[in-house]
Amino acid sequence: MAERNSTREMEFILLGFSVHQEIELILFLLISVVYTLTLVGHIGMILLTQLDARLHTTMYFFLNNLTFVDLCYSSSAVLKLLETLLTKHRSVSFYACATQLGFFLNFLISEMFLLVVIADDCYVAVCNALLYMVLMSPKECMKLVMGLYLYSFPVALLHTVVTFQLIYCGPNVITYCDDVPVMALACSDTSVKEILIFIFAGFNTISSLMTVLNSFLYIVAAILRIQSMEGRCKEFSTCASHLTTVTIFHGTLIFVYLQPKSNHSLDTDKMASVFYTIVIPMLNRMICSLKNQEVKNALIKVIEKCYVLPLTNFKK
Repeated sequence: MAERNSTREMEFILLGFSVHQEIELILFLLISVVYTLTLVGHIGMILLTQLDARLHTTMYFFLNNLTFVDLCYSSSAVLKLLETLLTKHRSVSFYACATQLGFFLNFLISEMFLLVVIADDCYVAVCNALLYMVLMSPKECMKLVMGLYLYSFPVALLHTVVTFQLIYCGPNVITYCDDVPVMALACSDTSVKEILIFIFAGFNTISSLMTVLNSFLYIVAAILRIQSMEGRCKEFSTCASHLTTVTIFHGTLIFVYLQPKSNHSLDTDKMASVFYTIVIPMLNRMICSLKNQEVKNALIKVIEKCYVLPLTNFKK
C-alpha cells in the first residue's frame, strides 16, 4: 500500500526533445508559430461561420465542432510542451499528468468520430439528397454530436484511470503525458492496459476509418454518375480534402498506438506525437477550409466589410 501511495506523490520529469538549449529555443519558436497559426485559423473559422449566414448549414455545424475539438486536443499537449522547452521547469505532478492525458484522449476520440460524422454528412448530401433535410435535421445533428461526446468521455476516463492505477517505482522520466510513454514506466503488470489499448484503439481507429472509406466509395460512385464535368470536379475537390485529412490523422494514430510495444522507438514516437498534436490540427484547417470556395468567399466578404466600411466612414 505504501508503494502504491508513493506513486500518487511522484512527479514525472518531462524529457522534451533532449537537445541543446539553442536547438530547443529554435523548436520553441517553430512550435509557437505553428500553434499560433492553428489558434488563429481555428478561432477565425468559428467566427467566420457565425458572421456569415451562408455558412449556417449542417456541414459547417460539424466543421465547427471539429475545429473546437482540434483546438482543445492540440492545446492540451502543446502548452505544456512549450513551457518545457522555454523554462527549466520540466516536471509535472502525477495528477496533472493524468488530467492532461484524460483531456487529450477525450478530444482525440471525439475528433476521430467527428470525421466519421462529416463523411456521413457528405454521403447523405450526395447519395440521398432528397432525404437530406430529414436525415440531417438540426435535431439529428445535435444527437450525433452529443452521442460521440458521450462515448469519448467514458472511454478516455477508463484509459486514464487504468493507466494511473499502475504502480510506478522506477525512473520517472517521460517525453510527454501520453498512454504509451507513461505505461512504459510502470513496474507492475501492464498486460490488461495493453489489451485495453489494442481493443479500444483498434476498434475506434479501424471502425471509424472503415466507415469513412465506405462512405467515400459510395460518394465516388455517385459522383461518377454526374454528367457535368464541373459538378464532378466540385464534389471530388470537397471529398478529396476530407479524405486527405482522414488518411493523415488515422495513419499517424495507427503508427503510434497499434504497433507492438517492442517496436516502439522513443524518437519516432516523439516525432509522431508532435505531428498529430501540432501539425495535423493546422493541416485540418488548411485542407478543409482554404480549399472550400464558400469559406474563401465568406472570408473575402468579411475582409471587405472590415476595410471598406471604415474607409467609407472616413470619407464621410
